[in-house]
Amino acid sequence: MSALDRDEAEIEQSRAPLMDHLIELRGRLVWCVVAFLLAFILCFYFAAQLQVELIKPFQAAAAVHAAAAAKGQHGNPLDLLAITAGLKPFPPGGLAAVELIATAPLEQLFTKMKIAGFGAIVLAFPILAYQLYAFVAPGLYRNEKGAFLPFLLATPVMFCLGGALVYFVMLPFVMLFSLSQQISSEGITVLLTTKISDYLNLVTSLILAFGLCFQLPVVTTLLGMAGIISSKVMAEGRRYAIVAVVVLAAIVTPPDPISQLMLAVPLVLLYEISIWCVRIIELRRKTTDAAA
Repeated sequence: MSALDRDEAEIEQSRAPLMDHLIELRGRLVWCVVAFLLAFILCFYFAAQLQVELIKPFQAAAAVHAAAAAKGQHGNPLDLLAITAGLKPFPPGGLAAVELIATAPLEQLFTKMKIAGFGAIVLAFPILAYQLYAFVAPGLYRNEKGAFLPFLLATPVMFCLGGALVYFVMLPFVMLFSLSQQISSEGITVLLTTKISDYLNLVTSLILAFGLCFQLPVVTTLLGMAGIISSKVMAEGRRYAIVAVVVLAAIVTPPDPISQLMLAVPLVLLYEISIWCVRIIELRRKTTDAAA
């Protein structure tokens, strides 16, 4: 019996009436809801600590900006990156005081709930992904199972890489740029007084945008395995892809060129990596066909 016949036999054995599939789906959805609720409760319990950690890039930018303003200079980007990553102490004078405000009675509560919900999705993703895989796996061939599982593992890794780029690189630069727009001249002062909800909405939006954009190699590799796209088509459409990347960066990032470059440059590199991933898949497919 060939491998294809064995796969088809396994799929036939896994066939079940529609009601059985619906019952299984209900059970797996229950597991997903329970995992999300438990993760939500855990994240909400530590919501204050999570807020402090998310504000630290703002604090690093404020410290660098204050130290540079005292010397009549601009903030050093390398110092900002090193302080945010914890590789360098804060400038002389200690930690910078960062004050964020809440203008509504329940604004802080709703902000904590948003953080808890966002953190719960990230924290519960392995369980959610496993339940998805366990539900569709009986209908997949053996080679499809082997291809599907690695992508479930690669997805959170790429998302974390995008989030790390936001936290350690992009967010400090965005806040340093925002602080540099303050005005203090001839009795007129314009200070950056940020609402806690607005700041954390910016943080979560950037992390979500970068995390999803960093799924580009995963998506293109899947499309390449399915034969929907080829490395030749991707290479020929490189110029159009670069234009699309620039437009996307302009839409999802704050309106400053530094933020847009911080998203556009990694995306262009990821697009090139995607071309090579699809090319490797095509070479392996040719080798397998030749051996068959």
